[in-house]
Amino acid sequence: MSVKWEKTGKTTGELTFDISKDEIKLGLDQAFRRVKKNLRVPGFRKGHVSRVIFDQYYGEEALYEDALNIVLPNAYSAAVKEAGIAAVGQPQIVPVSMDKDKDWTMKATVTVEPEVKLGDYKGIEVPKQNTRVYQKDVDAELDKRREQNAELVLKKGKSAKGDTVTIDYKGTIDGKEFEGGSAENYSLELGSGAFIPGFEDQLIGHEAGDDVDVVDVVVTFPKDYGAKDLAGKEAHFATKIHEVKSKQLPKLDDEFAKDVDDSVDTLDELKDKIKKQLKDQKEQAANDAIQEAAIEGAVKNATVDEIPDAMIQDDVDTQLNQYLGNMQRQGIDPQTYYKLTNTNEQQLRSQFAKNAAERVKTNLVLEAIVEKEGLKATKEEIDKEIKDLAAEYNMDEKTVRNTLSDDMLSHDITVRKAMDLVTDNAKQVAKAKLEAEDKKENK
Repeated sequence: MSVKWEKTGKTTGELTFDISKDEIKLGLDQAFRRVKKNLRVPGFRKGHVSRVIFDQYYGEEALYEDALNIVLPNAYSAAVKEAGIAAVGQPQIVPVSMDKDKDWTMKATVTVEPEVKLGDYKGIEVPKQNTRVYQKDVDAELDKRREQNAELVLKKGKSAKGDTVTIDYKGTIDGKEFEGGSAENYSLELGSGAFIPGFEDQLIGHEAGDDVDVVDVVVTFPKDYGAKDLAGKEAHFATKIHEVKSKQLPKLDDEFAKDVDDSVDTLDELKDKIKKQLKDQKEQAANDAIQEAAIEGAVKNATVDEIPDAMIQDDVDTQLNQYLGNMQRQGIDPQTYYKLTNTNEQQLRSQFAKNAAERVKTNLVLEAIVEKEGLKATKEEIDKEIKDLAAEYNMDEKTVRNTLSDDMLSHDITVRKAMDLVTDNAKQVAKAKLEAEDKKENK
């Protein structure tokens, strides 16, 4: 294959390439098989005309457009590979020559990935992370579990924040009831923030059986409230309190420990287990923070030419498809999601577009590190990746193999290796030192 690549800009160029006569012949044969099914030629039954008769009757050139559409994708991909360029988006391809019994020549206007010049990516200084677990952390987790296992008991006297009240309420706007503004025997925890701001506060200090006067429960719907016909409007609620219940926390002892975790027998064992869990969580959070800061530093130190819009749009498409795919795996189709969130596809695209350029730039830098370090994915790593993906998405391994090529899997594995390399070589420093250096740098 004859291939010529000529750059016309930082991220654009012209790729001229040939399609061989043998490829063209295969394309013409396939195109003929497609059209002959519905072809009518005098003296022949429908679909039974021979190639020789077709060429005599219509001319071989009648098949050129279909044949080109058949052979062009593979020919273009091969040309891109031979030219050693990283093409992105859809090229604009025009024929240069399509002479009979000769190679065809094509010219493609191609957008390519921007050039990346790596800076320092080893030894990046990142804020030191504290992974120590304090007694107050363990106590807070124990309090949370006591709250989760608390019992509600009837309370005499006035309601307080944290109590649960059973209420009837009827809401009106300008004296008229509105849809969804009324309920009976509704259970509401005061201070939970489940209702419109201000509603729960006005029920504090009342006893069961009270009729809260309509003027006492007055709230204004937020301007960004989901129901547009209510947004920003003042509403009045006539509310009756049937019951007030307070939380009764379980006693913090061995019995409580066994109730909340059947793998322990004593409170001390539960505390030790909680401490280990919190330690694991803090270490994972610390690793994530170090990785994020280290990669951010490597990207900051690199120089990347202007990112083509095609790469931005590809990233937005990927993010959108992954997000909606996750929703569908939870049983929520896109239209249902948009209805539930009062959004549409364009709004979701706009949300993903905000950080698309930074995501693309980060990936380009990581790919450049992969190339510079010569990082590779082994067959064993690819096989493991397939097993992990199959388990994560509840698919059989054969389906994963048919869906994802080794090149795609290898790319993901090596990019993760680059992330690990940058992270493992990062240096944790005291935050005060970083702040001092930032001030010095920004003077």
